[in-house]
Amino acid sequence: MPVITLTTEWKPDDIYYGIIKGKLSSKCPGITIIDNAGNIPAFNLSLASFIIRNTFNNYPKGSVHIICVHSEAHKEQDHLVVKARDHFFIGTDNGIFNLILNSEPDEVIKIDHNETSDELEIFAKAASDLVTGKKPSDLGKSVKTLSERIPLRATIDKDVIIGSIIFIDSYGNAISNITREVFYRVFENKPYRILIQSNKNYTEDISQKYSDVPVGEMLARFNQLELLEISINGADVSELLSLSVGSVLRIDVGSKAASPHHLF
Repeated sequence: MPVITLTTEWKPDDIYYGIIKGKLSSKCPGITIIDNAGNIPAFNLSLASFIIRNTFNNYPKGSVHIICVHSEAHKEQDHLVVKARDHFFIGTDNGIFNLILNSEPDEVIKIDHNETSDELEIFAKAASDLVTGKKPSDLGKSVKTLSERIPLRATIDKDVIIGSIIFIDSYGNAISNITREVFYRVFENKPYRILIQSNKNYTEDISQKYSDVPVGEMLARFNQLELLEISINGADVSELLSLSVGSVLRIDVGSKAASPHHLF
């Protein structure tokens, strides 16, 4: 059964949660409302899109995903319903939809909201209309194009990949924008060094799980998102190496001669 998810900039105790959940509960009683992610730094579309892109497909087909991140509409940014991959996304035309999908959507509708300018009312009504059987085209007029933002991707040179950290998880693991496919396209059957922030912090191996290395040792692994992740077994790598979103990773040709790198 489809659900409604919320991805927001709001703090856990923010009044806006009560407002939109109350509106949704009144308009479509019995529907499951899920907090997909909250407390996203204000206006951070890159982080919000990363989270939604890697979570929405786990929900049932037909689910509706409300995005309240930098979501105020104005003259050049309308409130939209976007249908793609058997899911519906409700938010503002600020570039986040192309960051989430990285492909052409099936349908884009500008929501007709002549009766109100209340953003939460607009989103709640659109979501309840969709989960109760209305088509996107019943909610407004078709739009041909979406605002675009260019995603931050790893760059490739001869025997070198330059990437960056795009997400720090709850354990302090640092997730990069280097995919498994890009990594092995460059370093299949070649020695390599994965350097984090400086030449002092590196590994020359890809681990399968955290316990593959002793406690205190840094490791690199491809996580369930197929992205290269930097970690320390038993510790917070982001804290110990002062990593944050935007920190640089470099992969170049290595020697496979280095000893394990212990941080403590």
